Amino acid sequence: MSDAVDENIKLKKRVQGWMMFDWATQPFYTLGLTFIFGPYFASVASDTFLNSGMDEATADASAQTIWSWGQAVAGLFVAVFGILAGAYADSTGRRMPWLWAASIIFVICAWMLWFMVPDGSAIWSSLIIFSIAFVAAEFALVFTNSVLPSLGGRKEVGKISGNGAALGYTGGILSLFIMLFFFFDDGGKTFIGLEPGFGLLDPENREGTRAVGPLISIWFIIFMVPYFIWVKEDKKPNQQGGFSKSMSELKASMLGMLKRPSLFSFMGAQMFYRDALNGLYAFGGVYAVLVLDWDLTQLGIFGIIGGISAALVTWVSGKYDRKLGPKPVIYFHVWVLIFVSFCIIGMSRTSFYGIVLPVGSNLPDIIFYICGAAIGGSGGGIYAASRSMMVRHTNKARPTEAFGLFALAGKATAFLAPLLIGIFTYLLNDARLGFSPVIGLFILGMFLLRWVHPDGDQAN
Repeated sequence: MSDAVDENIKLKKRVQGWMMFDWATQPFYTLGLTFIFGPYFASVASDTFLNSGMDEATADASAQTIWSWGQAVAGLFVAVFGILAGAYADSTGRRMPWLWAASIIFVICAWMLWFMVPDGSAIWSSLIIFSIAFVAAEFALVFTNSVLPSLGGRKEVGKISGNGAALGYTGGILSLFIMLFFFFDDGGKTFIGLEPGFGLLDPENREGTRAVGPLISIWFIIFMVPYFIWVKEDKKPNQQGGFSKSMSELKASMLGMLKRPSLFSFMGAQMFYRDALNGLYAFGGVYAVLVLDWDLTQLGIFGIIGGISAALVTWVSGKYDRKLGPKPVIYFHVWVLIFVSFCIIGMSRTSFYGIVLPVGSNLPDIIFYICGAAIGGSGGGIYAASRSMMVRHTNKARPTEAFGLFALAGKATAFLAPLLIGIFTYLLNDARLGFSPVIGLFILGMFLLRWVHPDGDQAN
């Protein structure tokens, strides 16, 4: 009985440690990708292009275009190498060294975002550094997700995935509050009227905003400690075969996927709907700055609303996942995101689908705040449910490879949404209409879901 109790305690700690990864990494996506660094980068790039002689519309479009190219290249790199690393880790029986390596690279590159100065001289170097940090975070996610199948049975995994994602979004909200209240400088003061960094940071050089990089790094270092303490790798020697064996097994898995119609359809479906979602994440804040002329304080409020919605909706989605399974949850959230996308492309500062708004109307702001809540909530819900569905298609003997495939499906076309947004933005010279491709990607994902079996194709 004592051994059983000890095992339950160890499993509980393992689950808690695993969920702390989401808490530790979410500030990169909340503060870095969506609400602070991404929009700050866009505003600096736009001002730089404007000062070089471009008109305002072209400068805004160019800023969005180069941000999209950075995301496209990073996504392509993750798509190609994430699955290779996962397959090799499974074949050798070692995953933790890969996680350590990705974590170290992530911490260094995230910290270096500090050097994105407002004069525009570090635009290209900062774009490269951010892209490397993004790749490292996504690699770490592959190895962390591979632990999920070992944390519980099929029904429990949905709840664990949802709770982990909800915890992560809660961490994102808290980090956003810290950033807005004590560091972020808009007009020389923080969100609550304090001097940035308690008077230690220079608002003229936007040091409060640039502190987002060190904050992300320090947060990750502190909150990954429970993961490394409680989520232990199995004590077993490395398997033999090395890289060549892992590639042979990967080839067999890829060919085998063609004989598994449910898995094949799920890979295709999430390839498109997750790519579209990543497009909304990567460009939502940029859109608010370039199209609605929001200042970064309004963007902070937007982030808080989206973060709270993400935590609550993801938690509720986890419960429905356990009750109904992940497929209905995914369907619901994709429909919500399609509706949001239509709202975004039909709205500008002065009109909504051709209806001219009164001068100074707050309707665009209200609509986009609602859109932010929907993106946060449905984005979290769809990711947690997709992760749960992947478990139902996972060979427990090769979980890292399976979640390498999961990352591949999420990133194989990760360059596509940024690429299409960049192309449409460039051709139409309009940052708003540049969002149009995400609707088509969501619809493609929805269509392919029809062939996904609700219970997957793996026995418990």
